[in-house]
Amino acid sequence: MHSSKPPGTRYCIVVKGRLSDRYGSAFEGLRLEPLRGHTALHGPVVDQSKLYGVLNQLRDLGIELVSVNAVD
Repeated sequence: MHSSKPPGTRYCIVVKGRLSDRYGSAFEGLRLEPLRGHTALHGPVVDQSKLYGVLNQLRDLGIELVSVNAVD
């Protein structure tokens, strides 16, 4: 039986500030959720290399990282 669940570990990455919808395409495969004073990026990340790629992209855009958590 095949699962429709995307491969990889699901993450919740929280950053400081409110990211506009234009950042949605910058973080392909991750859903942006506005929080009070922060934005959460949710979704599957296929491997550690891809996770570091997302974190490097946040750094390159000058976006402050608050937390990174693997979720069930």
